[in-house]
Amino acid sequence: MRTRLTAAALTLLVALVQAPSPAAAQQPIQITPGDMPFQMLPPGRQPKTGTGRLRGRVVAADTGASVRRAQVRISSPDIGTKTALTDGQGRYEFKDLPAGRFNVSVAKSGFVTMQYGQTRPFETGRPIDLVDAQILEKADVALPRGSAVSGRILDEFGEPVSDASVTAMRLQYAGGKRRLVPAGRASTTNDLGQFRVFGLPPGEYYVSATLRTIDSMVMDMLGGSTLGGPSGSNNNSGYAATYYPGTPNAGEAQRLSLALGQELASIDIQMQPVRLARITGTAVGSDGKPMTGALVMLMPTMKEALMMAPGGTSRTDKDGNFSLSGVAPGEYSLQVQSLAALMNAASQAMSMISGAEGGTAAPPPQPMEREFATANVTVAGEDLTGMMLTATRGAKASGKLVFEGGQKPETITTLRLIATPTDIDNMPATASVFGMSSVKENGAFEMDGLVGGRSFHFMNLPKGWYLKRVTHDGDDVTDTGFDFKPGDSVEGFEIALTTRTQTVTGGVTNDKGDAVKEYTVVVFAQDADKWKLNGGRWRQSARPDQQGQFKIADLPPGDFYAVAVEYVGEGEWTDPEWMARAVRDATKFTLGEGATKTLDLKLLKS
Repeated sequence: MRTRLTAAALTLLVALVQAPSPAAAQQPIQITPGDMPFQMLPPGRQPKTGTGRLRGRVVAADTGASVRRAQVRISSPDIGTKTALTDGQGRYEFKDLPAGRFNVSVAKSGFVTMQYGQTRPFETGRPIDLVDAQILEKADVALPRGSAVSGRILDEFGEPVSDASVTAMRLQYAGGKRRLVPAGRASTTNDLGQFRVFGLPPGEYYVSATLRTIDSMVMDMLGGSTLGGPSGSNNNSGYAATYYPGTPNAGEAQRLSLALGQELASIDIQMQPVRLARITGTAVGSDGKPMTGALVMLMPTMKEALMMAPGGTSRTDKDGNFSLSGVAPGEYSLQVQSLAALMNAASQAMSMISGAEGGTAAPPPQPMEREFATANVTVAGEDLTGMMLTATRGAKASGKLVFEGGQKPETITTLRLIATPTDIDNMPATASVFGMSSVKENGAFEMDGLVGGRSFHFMNLPKGWYLKRVTHDGDDVTDTGFDFKPGDSVEGFEIALTTRTQTVTGGVTNDKGDAVKEYTVVVFAQDADKWKLNGGRWRQSARPDQQGQFKIADLPPGDFYAVAVEYVGEGEWTDPEWMARAVRDATKFTLGEGATKTLDLKLLKS
């Protein structure tokens, strides 16, 4: 059990750095296990109840037959996530729902996971708005048959490779560039080297196979240092992450096209043998003393593909020496930090989602003053020896909260503020060394262990409060973040929270003037410099509710474009090139502080 908890804590640390944008800062934590997202209420926020009901039926899209025992999830910021199973006729029901806006998704083995109102692959669903005591019938969802990719993973001798992790990936605009992003669930090969990745929507995919997983990283860590002791043969031979049909280079991978319900069989991948390298070095603290028993992690960059398979883990010995064996060629971030401090950080992260009864959050553990070291490493098959890493305690940040438009909330001490990395390409470099702080009664906060670009976010803003801006000595750093240098102590941060928010609502008509209910609205800033900013304050999208109306809240005041299209794939509308094309037919509008703007948009062809 202890091993499982350790793995979960490490995974949570990685997941939490992918924090919501300031515009979504008071939303519940959203996690995606497999291909079905769910929301967790932040600490101190209890789920609401009410008198509303939602009923529907789940059917197969091709035959109309009932889909029995499908898992249905409903989520909102007020209830987190609740689940139901369909009965023998495919029916489901949720009771005691409060008034609000909800999202519904449905999953069943052999089918594509779908959201209510979703009509095409990689399209977000439509929200459901309920008022008090409303009973909404026929919230039906039709599930298409899932596509699948199957085959075998073989070594260079043509023999099966078991326990390889196989992932289907698709090109998607994310973090300022097009990257390969995992889609659906990963598969693990059996003793015959066979895999089957199923439940995929129709589309174009790339398939990758790797032998390293989060589990292997944890086991390496628990196994201790690899320095000294017995050694075995062929330790310098292994396999790189390999893309179909058999290349370690993502740019040379072969694209697969899947039609609806199609299975592509015999997609065999021959793992590419490579010369594995050994990395050795010494880690010392800022006081010059060895870092004893520290955790050493080698994490790949995410420049081409979002993959979290570790490159290796180890522990330092009593003299601060470390060794990482079996490292495949690639670009990595090497990080060293105290294991005890990392577990303390994991405990703090867990406190962010635990909370306590009675509307108060459990206080996080007292933070240890962590020392850590990071270095960028390029491995090309040759050993890297004699590396010297000197740790730092990072920078400290301090500041205060100010509240505009209302009285300071009583739950201020339950707020959890985190500083997340702004460099998406090198996200793993700081995935386990992010800052977190609670807020004092007077609104002050202090945070340590910061390095590089960081932006501030809240995970659990009080109901009705929104992040307005983050400034440092008068400079707005809400979107750009702040670049922290090791050893600095940076004062003067001010985070303004407000009860006033800016909202855009409206409807869409076609070229005949008829109202339409199937569309996506994208709103983005008129200032093109804001198109490339991390976070989503200046660009957001929405799908219509069951009445055909759209709503986008939490936009900052400013000048915007709005466009309504039949369909745009997930992430595509965040591409500056897409926005540049959309400008030609977009509607201009301006949002003042606290304003609500109603737009009547014309539907454009995607």
